[in-house]
Amino acid sequence: MLIVPNGPKATLWPRRVLVGWDSRPEASRAVREALGLLCAAEEVRVALVDPKANYNGNSAEPGADIAAHLTRHGARVSIDLLPSAGKPAATVLAQHATDISADMIVIGAYGSRRLRERLFGGVTRWIVEKPTLPLFLAR
Repeated sequence: MLIVPNGPKATLWPRRVLVGWDSRPEASRAVREALGLLCAAEEVRVALVDPKANYNGNSAEPGADIAAHLTRHGARVSIDLLPSAGKPAATVLAQHATDISADMIVIGAYGSRRLRERLFGGVTRWIVEKPTLPLFLAR
């Protein structure tokens, strides 16, 4: 699903794309479905918020596996390990997207249980409700 907020100019061929990565199936699906966009982009930044090695599918180097996968497909990738400093992951990702002048964010949608997501929010809910730039979501 592609969500385009009012204001920013949207394109199906963004130059700089931020991928919110957490090694979950939803994130993997989002990357797989956005692969054409990611390979055509001038720069792909894979962002991990408070990653831990060997946790939730991360290798000893968090983000290295997805970066290698994208590189094999021709994408120009760099990894950004972001500290949350107590802020929600969505806030950190949105701020980082602004800081790097991203044209689009690619994330997996609704990785948490729907009831929990509805009651307490989450990255997907927060980013979808307050998008600042186009979002490519996959579930």
